[in-house]
Amino acid sequence: MLLSLCVLLSFLTKTLCVDLVYHVEEGRSPSTYIGNIATNTKLLDNVQMKDRNKVWFSIIQQSGAADKQLFNVSKNGKLYTAQVLDAESLCSYAKECFKTIKIAVRRAKTFMKILKIKIVIDDVNDHQPEFPLTQVSIQFSERDGRGTKISVPNAIDKDVGVLNSQITYQLEKSSDEPFALLYSKRIDGTSKLEIILEEKLDREAKDRYVLEVIARDGGSPVKQSVLTVYIAVADENDNSPIFSQNVYNISIRNRHQKSIPVTTLFANDLDSGKNGKIVYRFSSKTSDVAKYQFILNQITGEIFLSNEFDFNEKVTYMLFVEATDKGSPPLSSIALVLVNVINDRNNQPKIDVNFVSALDENTAVITEDTKVGSFIAYVMITDDDIGQNGIVSCNLQHDKFQLLTMNSKEFKIIVKNPVDREKEDHYQIVIVCSDKGFPPQKTERAFSIQVTDVNDVQPQFTKNTFKFLTYENEEPNFPVGFINATDEDLGLGKRLTFSLQNSNDASLPFKITDNGFISTTQSLDRERQDIYKFQVWVRDNGIPSLSNKANVIVEVMDENDNAPHFIFPSVNPFSLDVYYHPNSRNNISVLKVADRDSPRNAFFKYEIVKGNEKRLFTIDSYTGVLSFSRTVYQNDAGLYKLQCAVRDSGTPVLTATTNLSLTLIVSNKTLKMMKDKHILLDNRIHVNLVILITLASVIVSVVVVVSITACIVRCHKRNALHMTAVDTSNRSFREKRHLISQTNNSAVITGNSDEMRNRNIQLMRSRSQLFTEEELQYDWKTSTITRKLPTPTQDRKNLESTDLFDILAA
Repeated sequence: MLLSLCVLLSFLTKTLCVDLVYHVEEGRSPSTYIGNIATNTKLLDNVQMKDRNKVWFSIIQQSGAADKQLFNVSKNGKLYTAQVLDAESLCSYAKECFKTIKIAVRRAKTFMKILKIKIVIDDVNDHQPEFPLTQVSIQFSERDGRGTKISVPNAIDKDVGVLNSQITYQLEKSSDEPFALLYSKRIDGTSKLEIILEEKLDREAKDRYVLEVIARDGGSPVKQSVLTVYIAVADENDNSPIFSQNVYNISIRNRHQKSIPVTTLFANDLDSGKNGKIVYRFSSKTSDVAKYQFILNQITGEIFLSNEFDFNEKVTYMLFVEATDKGSPPLSSIALVLVNVINDRNNQPKIDVNFVSALDENTAVITEDTKVGSFIAYVMITDDDIGQNGIVSCNLQHDKFQLLTMNSKEFKIIVKNPVDREKEDHYQIVIVCSDKGFPPQKTERAFSIQVTDVNDVQPQFTKNTFKFLTYENEEPNFPVGFINATDEDLGLGKRLTFSLQNSNDASLPFKITDNGFISTTQSLDRERQDIYKFQVWVRDNGIPSLSNKANVIVEVMDENDNAPHFIFPSVNPFSLDVYYHPNSRNNISVLKVADRDSPRNAFFKYEIVKGNEKRLFTIDSYTGVLSFSRTVYQNDAGLYKLQCAVRDSGTPVLTATTNLSLTLIVSNKTLKMMKDKHILLDNRIHVNLVILITLASVIVSVVVVVSITACIVRCHKRNALHMTAVDTSNRSFREKRHLISQTNNSAVITGNSDEMRNRNIQLMRSRSQLFTEEELQYDWKTSTITRKLPTPTQDRKNLESTDLFDILAA
């Protein structure tokens, strides 16, 4: 039933050909600005500036129009509201509330154009759903079984917007109350509410319930109202009135007499008594305009005409009639009455155009390869006038399209000549129809035809080769560059897709989006590859798809991410013997360094960090040449542990170090050390020898005395003591012999490997040949001798003897 109503409403909707459409929100104050007709229609574009003040706009007043004072227009074409607009009073049941006005554009004493303006009045959610009562009482019988239903009044929302007038319901109750809310849509769009019994009631246990039905609309913000339902356990009126038919479709002429009923409605109620008595009334969904035009007899159901029709066109009125019984609470049902008023005067023809493919109601769409003779639009003429007033002829003047007759009031539009989108993609079409009345009534229908593209243009790059610079070591998705390509086609033919291809089929560390944006898929390493050369392909999404390609070169910029490393010496630490001769050059060796970074990050600077306390060595900062910084003396001979460092030129600066063990051997022909220092060392050595010999004599005497005393005291262990004395004497002798031997040799051992030990042994031998005895004595004096302390079991004399040796060694 609701579907049939929707079909009827769609069929009866008037198709309006308008020049402009404006929107204004209801409830705005008078003189609210709506729009500038002159600007939006661009009528003044073809009028010279000096003549524009001669053009003025005005509203064409129609006699008997109810909404003539709704809008005002200024002379310069600005449209304003004339009063506060209320969508609910202007359009009671329309999905879209709008008014159409005609604007006359005058220039001097002539009309430039008559404009039809459609003004849509946007509904505001300014009404909340309202129940006819704030509370209602219903009764259930304790004999009623599960599924018994009782109707309750529904809420009405006076808003006309779809969402603002859409009502949803919710039942608020306790969990132990055996009721539910059941609601369904009726033919007028309202809901039928019923309280349904979920289980049998026990009046002795509980005879009264209180529920709340909440009605909420779909507007923003949501508005709601509450109906309190008092339920008593008793018998109830449970039958609604039923109409003989749901929809009454009535046609009358516009000169119908008031005394003759338009139609008579009949509804039946199976209940008896007052529950079966029916009262008829117009539903709240019936518009005020319809109520003004018709009256309803509440007892008999007869509908009469209350006022004469004062218009010249066919109109259909929608009357929603509600039949309500006199039960408590009352039950009701609704029927739709469609009253079609047929006009017997001469009216303008109406033109309806249906396109094979449409962008909107006023724009047809064809492709540029549409063949000549193709049927692209169907034209239907409506003129309900009688006789010559209803005979219509139409024509279309255009070089690309033609209007052909199918029958008296049906036409078709075909393609007359080929169309080319690249030359022209938009055509304006005007169909003119006039009837045979006197005077003839003429109607124009304007629309446009949009020519869509066929994919016949290949995508083009802005250049053949794209070159980009990027940096190494960046995170994935680092931007590289943008590939720009264009396609003159439209739609899918203009939508481009990019892809990358390497010439050797190797994977690329880059990706490209459909917008042509190239970025990395991984971190790049310039030292591994500094230039990437590949191709970028672009294809459109047309049918068939067309493609093109271009070259891409990506150069990876260097970052200082590699520290320099020594290639000579190649081991760390590195040992080197240096034999110095007076005729030798100062240069010792050349340090060599390599760096994988680019040259701008690989300029090196050398320096000696540690081990050059005597300022004997120097290194060239830029060449790495290690040389002597001053004159070499004999006392400069020895082992030097140098730590050399090198820095690169990048940012941040990276460094590397290496350790050099230099053994400097100075020839005898080298210049002698300073004389004063030499004599001082010689005297110090002689004094030390005298002290050492004296101490050695005292030690030997003490050892002999201790040995003899021990033999006398321990005569019963003569043999054992004799052996102990001999061991002690031998040990003391060996120690003295070892101590004396230190005065003639200087042992210096460096390094950890066997090779180093062998080298140092040879060095010791060579030193004994090159150095004088005085120099050896000086070296011996600076050496350190360590000796272990004796064990606690030794006797006191041996301990004292040992302490003397320790003192001598120190």
